[in-house]
Amino acid sequence: MQLVALSDVRHRLQLGAPLPFNVRDADRTLLLARGQHVESQEQLAALLQRGALVDLAELQTARDEVMKAPRGELPRLWQRGLSGISQALTASPDGSFRDALDDAARPVQALVERDPDLAIFQVLRQGAGADTEYGAQRSMQTAITAFLVSQRLGWDAAQCERSFKVALTMNLSMLELQGQLAHQTTPPTPAQRVALQTHPMRSVRMLELAGVADEAWLHAVLHHHEQDDGSGYPTGLTAVGDLATLARRADVYTAKLASRASRDALAADLAGRQMFMQDPGHPMTTALVREFGIYPPGCFVRLSTGELAVVVQRGETITTPVVACLTTPRGTPLAAPERRATDGRHCAVLAAVGPQQVSPGHSLDDLAALVTG
Repeated sequence: MQLVALSDVRHRLQLGAPLPFNVRDADRTLLLARGQHVESQEQLAALLQRGALVDLAELQTARDEVMKAPRGELPRLWQRGLSGISQALTASPDGSFRDALDDAARPVQALVERDPDLAIFQVLRQGAGADTEYGAQRSMQTAITAFLVSQRLGWDAAQCERSFKVALTMNLSMLELQGQLAHQTTPPTPAQRVALQTHPMRSVRMLELAGVADEAWLHAVLHHHEQDDGSGYPTGLTAVGDLATLARRADVYTAKLASRASRDALAADLAGRQMFMQDPGHPMTTALVREFGIYPPGCFVRLSTGELAVVVQRGETITTPVVACLTTPRGTPLAAPERRATDGRHCAVLAAVGPQQVSPGHSLDDLAALVTG
């Protein structure tokens, strides 16, 4: 057993999150087992002061853990990964922000690569409640979308990773405001409008103060609401750049899929069609709709047989996904979902339906498990 000081790997530890390794005393006695939590700064300080140690063999990379995990473990790893990103986004940006964001982003990017269908499911899932939590969830959904589309476009690994971070941080200065606007039924107040108009500059400033010096990243965050015809903001720029252009399209698409107090989420097929109609022929929009399909994993659909189902895997075409039936043709809930292809010969998708049309009975985690089943 080769041990290193906990202080050397403290960046791998997040307060309130499961430990990714065992923590031992100087005499190798187990203090905290992998999966337990360090709940406070005081507890962490006490561990560091007593010279707590970690076994080097347990320090496999987050990517290693994801790639080696059994498929059935992936939903749990997604929960952990999204929780880590939410904590990194909502913490006060300081000198440790970039390292914390890198550590949180790596396992999520690995999860996207390991199972894109389950990644798309995360984009469609709903459930955030508190204002800041809503904003963080929207940022994560947009980042996953941008990462998937950048890969389909054939961008190199560094640019794909950058697209993820741009989408993740472009609304860093208005996470709480996003939640407030999603929960209110009245138009934005004058103060809220000012905050909306200035959030690109404020997000850039927060990133700079946190030590981000990547000019391409900062430029894309500043200009993610610009449009090629000069009608965007904050500067009316026309030479927008690919990173900002992709971030805006990913944001528009995921916004259509997100519910608000003033409207329900759009059905996935309608969201995809609207993207095509509003932005015909643009290669990024084409790549986005092809990546997600008309019926992406996580959306609910009604079949030609009358059954209600949830999409669990993309099919050979954008209109023939693999589904898990949740009801009988008469609408009676099934005790156990039944997996089925929709090849059009014996079973076809008629339309996507909103989650409000599906009787409760399966949790988000249950549905995620169907994707990996």
